[in-house]
Amino acid sequence: MLVGLTVSFVAISLGAAFGLLSGRGAFAGMISAGIIAVVTALFGGTRVQCSGPTAPMTAVTVAIMGFATAGLVDRLPNAAPDQFVNFVLILAGVILLGAAALRLGRFITLVPRVVISGFMNGIAILIWVDQATKLFGFGGQVAFGGSQNANIGLALATFVVALALPALTQRLVPRAARFLSPTLLAIVFATIAAQGLTLDAERIHVAGIASVSAFVTMIAEQFPSDADIGWLWVALPFSIQLAGLCYLDTLLTSLVVDRLTRETTHQDKELAAQGVANGLVALVGGIPGAQATIRSVLMIKEGATLRLAGVMVGVFVLVEMVLLKDLVSLVPQAVFAGILFKVGYDVFDWRPLGLYLRGLQRGYDARPGFSVSHPEVFFITGTSLVTVFWDLNVAVISFALLFYAVRRFIVVPDLDDPEETLGVRRED
Repeated sequence: MLVGLTVSFVAISLGAAFGLLSGRGAFAGMISAGIIAVVTALFGGTRVQCSGPTAPMTAVTVAIMGFATAGLVDRLPNAAPDQFVNFVLILAGVILLGAAALRLGRFITLVPRVVISGFMNGIAILIWVDQATKLFGFGGQVAFGGSQNANIGLALATFVVALALPALTQRLVPRAARFLSPTLLAIVFATIAAQGLTLDAERIHVAGIASVSAFVTMIAEQFPSDADIGWLWVALPFSIQLAGLCYLDTLLTSLVVDRLTRETTHQDKELAAQGVANGLVALVGGIPGAQATIRSVLMIKEGATLRLAGVMVGVFVLVEMVLLKDLVSLVPQAVFAGILFKVGYDVFDWRPLGLYLRGLQRGYDARPGFSVSHPEVFFITGTSLVTVFWDLNVAVISFALLFYAVRRFIVVPDLDDPEETLGVRRED
């Protein structure tokens, strides 16, 4: 119970942040964090884990939302943007169920670690660019309301606090540090500062549910009644992209969890649970998710041993949504921008960069884990660039194939420490 309560604060904070990043709103992110956690903990193939909205899945959702609001009218003139996005999520869930039925989970081990590293770096850059455009109004984007200086100051302060708090709490209150969520504390501190200084900064809007009948009506409005084969062809590329990314995000995290628990994930069962969860969040206008590295690792470090721990994360998130909704509405938009900058920092795989720069200074060291070679940097950088400028799944698939094609003719090393490369230290 205590583990579930502790991790739920991280889950609801990130859920709100990812909901805002996606364009669907804080409420969508928070309710998705609760639903996905409960479903995957009950039925997933990783016994001790926590799933929910993640940075990579949200980055794809941003692209889908952009198409739904701008390009959809040319393809499906009568389609409602929100209903189209929900249709994409449901179809992605069906694809994940199909992957589970075909037992495709075992192929996760074929993705080279250098490609994973580059993919995560690309996601981090996408998050940074998106939040910078919202703070400064770049690229024709409408900046956050209120004073731009106040918004920039709040975002920067939140980022610094979230970055410094883990080491600070570990030094000052080591026994209590594991119960303190740096993400939540940074949001609380920045919000109190904004209120106390009466800063002119735009606050977030958290929609609520007035009654059970209103909730039922909301669900009925999510799914398009006029969907046809035309919807399928337009939505399918986005759904394949989401499902493929959920496959990668989930099963890569499961590899990390398996190393820590010395258990073995039932990969296809995990994919099926993720498919069901992502389909369900579409019914409430939510955002997609996957197995989340930091939340899963945090649960294990806190001593969780039962599926109940993951279930309680989701239950507590849903309860907190009701109890804390008014408080969440006090949080400035820029505070969550600061949290997302920190998420990008955690997602970025800094270790290969550090090893490569050290190798340039001291010379290449062929011992595993001591240097990163030029070919490794090529694959990391190439995957990052394709992720940023073209497509997430194209980046992973194309550079994974290129990696094995090149490896047939020359020796191409791969990164040696999977725990570092797969993101044990990254935010979700």
